[in-house]
Amino acid sequence: MNSRIAPATPPFSPTIQNSLDQLMRGAPPLTLFTTLARDERLFGKFFSAGLLDRGNLSLRQRELVIDRITALGGSEYEWGVHIAIFAERAGLTAEQIQATVHGEPDAACWSEPEQILLRACDALHETCTLDDELWLALRAHYSEAAILEIIMLAGFYRTVTYLTNALALPLEGFAARFPGK
Repeated sequence: MNSRIAPATPPFSPTIQNSLDQLMRGAPPLTLFTTLARDERLFGKFFSAGLLDRGNLSLRQRELVIDRITALGGSEYEWGVHIAIFAERAGLTAEQIQATVHGEPDAACWSEPEQILLRACDALHETCTLDDELWLALRAHYSEAAILEIIMLAGFYRTVTYLTNALALPLEGFAARFPGK
């Protein structure tokens, strides 16, 4: 299947090429990135909102938010890229990878702080807010800065999900696929 907007092809502007070189470290750029490269302004805005740096969450916490939000939104494209690149580094087991797509937040494979993190993802996806009970549960395990990052990360990857789904991006060849139930 072809995406609804064709990706840009090289040569890219120096600004875009420099960003792609830094992000991809010699690997071919993702279709999402080359599609956004059709407009330098949009490309820059997208990457200035990225939260893949060292922040207030561990790699594992960050990836749990990304994997859960993209799975809830049906973005096999983005979920699969993150599973392929980060799941092993984040220490996710096969059972946990499956649970990001088909499991409940309170599944036994998650620690209590991870269950609360996943509950927050589900609530943000379903209601775009966190009720007082969930807020207090988050506060018991995460700093205020980490909670801000969780909310921003969930929102950013909701946007990524919109992009990958609405553009009908073809799945990357190296990426994981949603597991069956």
